[in-house]
Amino acid sequence: MKFVPAGVVPFVALLLLQRRPVAGRALLVTGSGCPSHALCRSNVQEQTRRQVAMLNATAQELFSLYLKCQGEPFSSESDKLCNPSGIFFPAFRVNRTSERKEVMVAMYKLFAFLNASLGNITRDQEELNPMAKELLERLHNTTKTTRGLISNLTCLLCKNYNIFQVDVRYGDSSKGKSTFKKKQQGCQVLRKYVQVIGQAARVLLPHLSPS
Repeated sequence: MKFVPAGVVPFVALLLLQRRPVAGRALLVTGSGCPSHALCRSNVQEQTRRQVAMLNATAQELFSLYLKCQGEPFSSESDKLCNPSGIFFPAFRVNRTSERKEVMVAMYKLFAFLNASLGNITRDQEELNPMAKELLERLHNTTKTTRGLISNLTCLLCKNYNIFQVDVRYGDSSKGKSTFKKKQQGCQVLRKYVQVIGQAARVLLPHLSPS
């Protein structure tokens, strides 16, 4: 039996935790603990490319719609209220010249965090704006795409690098916060998401190009 250090969260557990906006840390580990490679689809790289491209193409629209549904003062003071400098967001220091393995790990951290944050935002908007059907639909669709992307990244990391545990830190939950703070946290995360997803697409897509 493989020994798993305290605080290490396997991929399967991470996938179950991704809807829980908590702070969790795990170590990057390589070994024999990956599930069967047969779990990977034959077109996993192309599917991952499409998912990243879709998230990149829809991020700004999601952010704009979110602002519209929050009303004032968010609609008119978004630069001030949605400044993401005060929130945690995973550092994204890889670039096109980075090793492919390093890029894939950074992507996993980014989208695992984003998936948990989207769960936070969606829960809050279902409470605060239950009639904002278009916004809720976009949030659900983005979450669905993100989950599929995480599944594909998990597969690629296991198959190509035998990595089955990754250091992941999640943001703060908005539970118990005021209405204003819930709205602000959502717009800060989505604003940062818009800034980072374009960079992520530019970095990741070349690494997934057909040989």
